[in-house]
Amino acid sequence: MIRAAGEHGLLVETGSLEASHRLDAALRAERPREVVEIVPGPETVLVVAPGADRERLRARLASLAEGVREGAGMADGPVVTIPVVYDGADLESVAGLAGLSVEEVVARHTGRELVVGWLGFAPGFAYLTGLDPVLHLPRLDTPRTSVPAGSVAVAGPYSAVYPTASPGGWRLLGRTSTRVWDVSADPPSLFRPGMRVRFERA
Repeated sequence: MIRAAGEHGLLVETGSLEASHRLDAALRAERPREVVEIVPGPETVLVVAPGADRERLRARLASLAEGVREGAGMADGPVVTIPVVYDGADLESVAGLAGLSVEEVVARHTGRELVVGWLGFAPGFAYLTGLDPVLHLPRLDTPRTSVPAGSVAVAGPYSAVYPTASPGGWRLLGRTSTRVWDVSADPPSLFRPGMRVRFERA
């Protein structure tokens, strides 16, 4: 289904994260001239196109969406490695809640290749999917008023790197010196949907 989203947007319901990634990639490879923004989500892709012939764009999106639904699996993206100093304020409590040692928590966090699901919450904040189920823990009951930029954290089924200092309730495992958000870069976000991410101990 494709629905209007505001005055200039169309929202494509893809039905899965994998289909969202494939549609995002297809649109970026053959970007319609009028499209100024593409925002993939867990089961949707928002396409913003001021001045476009909405019905023509809707037909184009419907065709692309049908094509990506026929695909299989997650499209391979580039891999980025993030070095982490595992000294986070919540590392020991995460270990206790998960029934693991601190070393086992680090091993579980570094032992899997994650995938950027989508970006949200703040510019450059990527929800990384594929976290070891043992580390699926709830957010803090009381969020912190400020989490430093570069903090590496987990919450629910996701991991993330805080791109800038901001309030947050995720559980902090450590920190990285890698800049994941740089307004002077093109693009400013290091992470893109579908990109594979691996954490390693610094």
